[in-house]
Amino acid sequence: MLYPPVVEREQFSPLIHSRLSDAYYRWFEVIPANTPALREKAYRLRYQVYCCENQYEAPDEHPEQLETDDFDCRSIHSLIIDRTGGAAIGTVRLILTEPESREASLPIQQICHHPLPIEPPRSRAAEISRFAVSKKMRKMADGTLPKDMKCLVVVGLMRAIVQMCLEHGITDCFAVMEPSLLRLLCRFGMHFAPVGLPVEYHGVRQPCHANVDKMLEAIGQKHLDLWEFMTEPGIPRNAQKVS
Repeated sequence: MLYPPVVEREQFSPLIHSRLSDAYYRWFEVIPANTPALREKAYRLRYQVYCCENQYEAPDEHPEQLETDDFDCRSIHSLIIDRTGGAAIGTVRLILTEPESREASLPIQQICHHPLPIEPPRSRAAEISRFAVSKKMRKMADGTLPKDMKCLVVVGLMRAIVQMCLEHGITDCFAVMEPSLLRLLCRFGMHFAPVGLPVEYHGVRQPCHANVDKMLEAIGQKHLDLWEFMTEPGIPRNAQKVS
């Protein structure tokens, strides 16, 4: 269900008089990390965010400054690139299930003891993981970026998630998210339903679930520009790099 109901066009942001995607791609590029070199960029960014900036993981366990784990071998990855300088400033992965496994297939099953709304090993489900934004990006948001662009790196990571889901036939996403991130996503019509109570995992986190089709339908009802941005493939032809 990729097509939203007919609704009055609601502009996502008055940033400039153009589509959201045109505004976004002036500053950023969302790309699949589908080569060893691009995945290394993702792992290096994860090391910076998870080991250095937040100390969620021990830096001495990653001597090459690449944050990886056992789930990466069955994950698909995406990056957000700063078009003004070419640096990787955001990354996210989707952990795919092991259909033949009788054990817990996704990390959420090791953290959340509440029954999941669907059974991952027997469904086309995946888990959103390593949702990371660099400190450089946060500084840019406070300085050189227009105010209306502050949240768009998060929106770009959600676009990456949607594109990976559409490409790989994933119908449902699980995640263990910060409550503040859930509230931000909710503002844009990206609703994740809680699964049980919050848990302690790198701070307070909420296990949650979203059906991809239903989430896209909700986005289309609230922000048509955002829906178009989330679902359109590729980069608009008239996107221009910031000089």
